[in-house]
Parts: sequence; structure tokens; C-alpha cells
Amino acid sequence: QVQLAESGGGSVQAGESLKLSCSVSGYTSSNACMAWFRHTSGSEREGVAVIYTSDGSSYHADSVKGRFTISQDNANNTLFLQMNNLKPKDSAMYYCAADQSTDWCAKLVRFVTMRWPIPRQAQYWGQGILVSVSP
Repeated sequence: QVQLAESGGGSVQAGESLKLSCSVSGYTSSNACMAWFRHTSGSEREGVAVIYTSDGSSYHADSVKGRFTISQDNANNTLFLQMNNLKPKDSAMYYCAADQSTDWCAKLVRFVTMRWPIPRQAQYWGQGILVSVSP
């Protein structure tokens, strides 16, 4: 199995930064891509960023482009989301996810960058971590 666990969330003021981490355990070499999602009450889940585990190619949603950066440390089985210049609208529960299907990962890229629908949830999910940004 693949297991994910987020850490690094918290409460900050607008303009400050946070770095989220996602520890990956289990059959880690099988993951084609990893991603960060976020969700707030009353709104749909948003794909924040996605990265291909093989070559590090990454894609970010327009709402966070230039402020957030997804990265990975494959040697230590860890995924990161560096969040700079945080805004109140960034407040959400953040989830890391992974999937073994390259075809699905290609669809996820379109979901993240163009909000095209995806046919299913990612195969593996963390429990989520809260980020709260005050004005």
C-alpha cells in the first residue's frame, strides 16, 4: 500500500509563508504523479499543483501560480508545497495525493491547469491539514 501524511499547516497572516510536507510510505516507486488539492466548505475541490515523480515536471493552478511551488525529494519520499505571499482566499484544508496511472495523471494536469473534469479520485490520499490565513 501507499500511505500519505501531511504536516506543516497552521495559521498565518496575509503575506506570510508556509511549507507543507507530505511523507510517503509503502510502494513509493509505483506513483506516477503526486499532487496537492484543497477544499473549503461550500466550494468544489481545487487542484493546486501536480508533479510527475519520474522527471519532476510540475503544473500549478492559475490561482497560485507565482506564489506556490510543488517539489519532491524522492530520496526521502517526501512531497512539498511551498506557499508564499499567502492570501485569505488560500485558507482551506490541504490534501496530498498520489496515483499510479500515467493516463490519469495527464488528466489531472488538465484539471489543475484548465479545470477540466477528472473521472475519479486519486488512488491514495492523506488525511488533510488545515491552512488558515487571516487578513
